[in-house]
Amino acid sequence: MGFISRLKKDIRVVFERDPAAHSVFEVVLCYQGLHAIWMHRLSHWLYKKDLIVPARLVSEIGRFFTGIEIHPGATIGEGLFIDHGTGIVIGETAEIGKNVTLYQGVTLGGTGKEKGKRHPTVGNNVVIASGAKVLGSFKVGDHAKIGAGSVVLKEVPPYATVVGIPGRVVLLDGVKVSCTYGPDGINCTPVDEMAEELDVDLEHDELPDPEAEALEKMRADIEALTEEVNRLRKELEKNG
Repeated sequence: MGFISRLKKDIRVVFERDPAAHSVFEVVLCYQGLHAIWMHRLSHWLYKKDLIVPARLVSEIGRFFTGIEIHPGATIGEGLFIDHGTGIVIGETAEIGKNVTLYQGVTLGGTGKEKGKRHPTVGNNVVIASGAKVLGSFKVGDHAKIGAGSVVLKEVPPYATVVGIPGRVVLLDGVKVSCTYGPDGINCTPVDEMAEELDVDLEHDELPDPEAEALEKMRADIEALTEEVNRLRKELEKNG
């Protein structure tokens, strides 16, 4: 893809995913996520030429002006959209596929001082919501969705929805599931069917909340127990 074609696609992506975008002039001048991507392309080109210090300097300038920190070594595919990107951090060995959406405060980081590949690989059409932390050298599968504030430390299958701390899979291919991690990877068992979710789904504000569901079940159980205790008390009083 040529230079001009790539710029046009970057701008088109903003219009496709942000209803607040009104004009090309506004997008080019005012969208910090777009500026961060463009600065990263330059720093990544320098990095690949082994011009490490100039690459880092370009990266630092980009971070200063946008509030988004992308290491020059990170590999970013076409169609990345960064929405309100302040606080985003993308590590050196992170890999991002096509048509990924990142919201403010997302971290694609490592978990220690290990060498080599230490940051996540994010597949195509993934949405990572505000404040989510994806930490480690595992894969986030295509079309996955990670909820706001989640801390993801293990592999995420394709078409999965992850929420919580630590992050756990609650939907897989549109079906509610319960998942466990074993020697052979992740194993998911369907719990109950829900609406199918396909393509780039940006509705990251409508995710399941396992804690809220558990509390609601406890509330219902307590109410049932209270009714049973009251019934038994009345029977005792009646027979007493």
